[in-house]
Amino acid sequence: MTRRSFHRAGETERRNDLIAATLDSISEHGLEGATVRDIAARAGVTGGLIRHYFAGKDQMLQAAYREVLSSMTQTAMMAIDQVDNDPHGRLRRFIIANVSPPIADAKALSLWAAFISRVRSDDEFARIHRENYLTLLGILENLISTVLEEHARRPGPDECRRLAIAINGLIDGLWLEASLASDLFDDQSLQQIALDAVEALLGGLSLKNTPASA
Repeated sequence: MTRRSFHRAGETERRNDLIAATLDSISEHGLEGATVRDIAARAGVTGGLIRHYFAGKDQMLQAAYREVLSSMTQTAMMAIDQVDNDPHGRLRRFIIANVSPPIADAKALSLWAAFISRVRSDDEFARIHRENYLTLLGILENLISTVLEEHARRPGPDECRRLAIAINGLIDGLWLEASLASDLFDDQSLQQIALDAVEALLGGLSLKNTPASA
């Protein structure tokens, strides 16, 4: 177990440190084994200080799940923000980011697997999951719409939503492949499989590298 240095910091940073300690504990012990005592020990604080930030373990777990999902989304957004005026490159970057480390990662998968069982039994977990899912669909819808408009297609919201759902499902499946069995693939094969499949869903439109997105 790695003990974190819980230094004097602002309220937000202290709370984030506790969430990080919670995720470390869950990754090692699972949801049930991630006790408040273990989390406090990892963070180098007392249980009483934890209660200053969280009403109880359930609230800590909810915050940790929100962090796992938002971190993945933010990483993907950082990838597409590197490409300003190339709709094809932005969609390409988004797809590649979601099937590559650090998003496609054994620890990220183990955390997701630990949390997902709560989505069907805990209303707050379900809300967090749904909120993140709709955020991802919104990002994809916008990326898809701008690519199609580059080809003089004017997709309606229903078409963009259907394509976003299909592409998100494809990404989820390949994310599992990359996280569970990365040793079976070279660095580029899963990325290319994902891009080829997305191009097919978009009616054969190419997302090949451009000077802006290479």
